Amino acid sequence: MHEAAHLSSDQLRAVLEQASTSRYASIFELLARIGMRRGEALALRWTDVDFTDILLRVRGTLARVDGTLTVTAPKTTRSARFIPMSAEVESLLRQVKASQATERLQAGSVWTQTGFVFTTETGQPCDPRNALRALKAASARAGLPSTTLHTIRHSAATLMLVNGVPLKVVSDVLGHASVAITGDVYGHVSPDVSRTALAALSTALET
Repeated sequence: MHEAAHLSSDQLRAVLEQASTSRYASIFELLARIGMRRGEALALRWTDVDFTDILLRVRGTLARVDGTLTVTAPKTTRSARFIPMSAEVESLLRQVKASQATERLQAGSVWTQTGFVFTTETGQPCDPRNALRALKAASARAGLPSTTLHTIRHSAATLMLVNGVPLKVVSDVLGHASVAITGDVYGHVSPDVSRTALAALSTALET
């Protein structure tokens, strides 16, 4: 299995900054902060966002099937999952909800109530292709190679691992079928993680 292409934290911040005025900025921010798959984020409905227990429920993927945007079943059994929201993600989604309420009023009778978190100006689900175009444009403005939505997911996973989040936890958050898959995909961070672990062990033995 090939190792996943990823951005450094500085590069990721640069792309997000360049995308900040895009309609899709909140999608990119969510992917960077939670590591969801592109289709999972676009398939989110407000019924999947639990502001009481501060959780996101992943239960589908938005994809274009025979020319129509359709929510399909999760990629694997483990892809259907609950993800805890950080304070930043909760705040982000509350802002999205407020902005969507404003757009719904402005659209009036043109608005279609679909229940999706991320929508067009008339309430329809966002097209993944349009989000990708916006991200590529932001990436170019940041002076970086062409970045995909999957690159953001991989970058989030890499940053979690480098900053000491256990592999099993990262695997659960990403919704991988097994921890082995996570290890194969993110093998490029192993030397840094191992170095940090061994340094911690040395410190423990010296105290």
